[in-house]
Amino acid sequence: MKIRNFRGGVHPEYNKHFTSDKPIKVLPAPKQVVIPLTQHTGAAAEPTVAKGDAVLLGQEIGKASHAVSASVHSSVSGTVVAVEPRPAINGRSVLSVVIDNDGRDAAESMSGHHDPIQLSAEEIKSRVEAAGIVGLGGAAFPTSVKLNPPEDYKIEYLLLNGSECEPYLTADQRIMEEHTEDVILGAKLLAKAVGADKIVIAVEANKPEAIKKLQALAGSHQIEVVALAIKYPAGGEKQLIKAVLGREVPSHGLPSQIGVLVQNVQTAWATAVACRTGKPLIERVLTVSGDGIKEPSNFLVRVGTPFKDVIEAAGGFVGEPGKVIAGGPMMGLAQFDLDVPVVKGVSGILVLSNKMVKQYEPLPCIKCARCVDVCPVYLMPVRIELYAMNGMWDHAEDYGAMDCIECGCCTYICPSKRELLDWIRVAKTEIVEAQRRQTS
Repeated sequence: MKIRNFRGGVHPEYNKHFTSDKPIKVLPAPKQVVIPLTQHTGAAAEPTVAKGDAVLLGQEIGKASHAVSASVHSSVSGTVVAVEPRPAINGRSVLSVVIDNDGRDAAESMSGHHDPIQLSAEEIKSRVEAAGIVGLGGAAFPTSVKLNPPEDYKIEYLLLNGSECEPYLTADQRIMEEHTEDVILGAKLLAKAVGADKIVIAVEANKPEAIKKLQALAGSHQIEVVALAIKYPAGGEKQLIKAVLGREVPSHGLPSQIGVLVQNVQTAWATAVACRTGKPLIERVLTVSGDGIKEPSNFLVRVGTPFKDVIEAAGGFVGEPGKVIAGGPMMGLAQFDLDVPVVKGVSGILVLSNKMVKQYEPLPCIKCARCVDVCPVYLMPVRIELYAMNGMWDHAEDYGAMDCIECGCCTYICPSKRELLDWIRVAKTEIVEAQRRQTS
């Protein structure tokens, strides 16, 4: 099988051995869930419940409020005890619905279809939107929005992303191996929704069992399974398209402009479940891993479950943790409060011991250009950092700051341990804010 590759990238230690062979375990629902109304890219959902209301499992508790938004549903049955700001994984307080679990899992009436592939394109889109499905690879972009590209864009390919290139994380791998049929069904449904003629499922070559199972069920010539080079960030949308299809997404452009829709394999699984059963997105598979956790595991976890409950289910900490990260080590967010809840976009909880966590003082740039060599988007991180440090936002934008995918390859490879990605993020924030001021 030909290995597909792309320019740039790095080779961090993957450390997937902790959980790659660990089957998915169902984590019992907690006594109380905290469900943020902002757990997706775009506008927050508007609450449809109030303190004191009784809610059912799967009931909508937050309604999509804008064109780019996603509905939110209760992951338990019980009583709403608060609708108030609560800490979230991004470090901010986010309006959330707090529900005491009554332990009954009394469910909202759900209407599925015994043979979902018979659904029309519009019916599939409607079910995806009603289920509040978002991209489960990390970005959490509302899937219903991606399924409705501009009318003048013809989608030729559905590209299913099974790379899972972040070190330590194996949730997508387990989904592909344990729920292969739903991944294939979800791919067919997503392709039908946008009228794509071809389906390609791309998986990193370090997941041979997943590739084997997907190939066995791919069946018709409509679905092709390809292997990707074992390199980070193979799962980047633009890098994936370039490696697999040889097409390039234009600067500031979208994959739909070149006839491609990219979706994560776990998003495909969620789509299949929603169309077959009517069940909204109220749970996801995530990995708990790292040398600071006693029993690294893969769990099916309900949205709103506190991090501390998931960590406890994995045996708890090994000694005093050095860092707890939501997601993987390259793009994840360090956490300071273990009461924060699991949300749709959390692909893992990484616990690192003190010996794995090092603090560096940035040294002067030595002009080695390693950051330029590894940048998968063909940027010059060293230049953007310089402009950002001096508040020269226009220059940072001219050098492509807004095209940065925030993979962190530049910071990872820098021998001077400069905070390149942090400064690029600052530049992006300032550029967006300046654009907002100009249009307001």
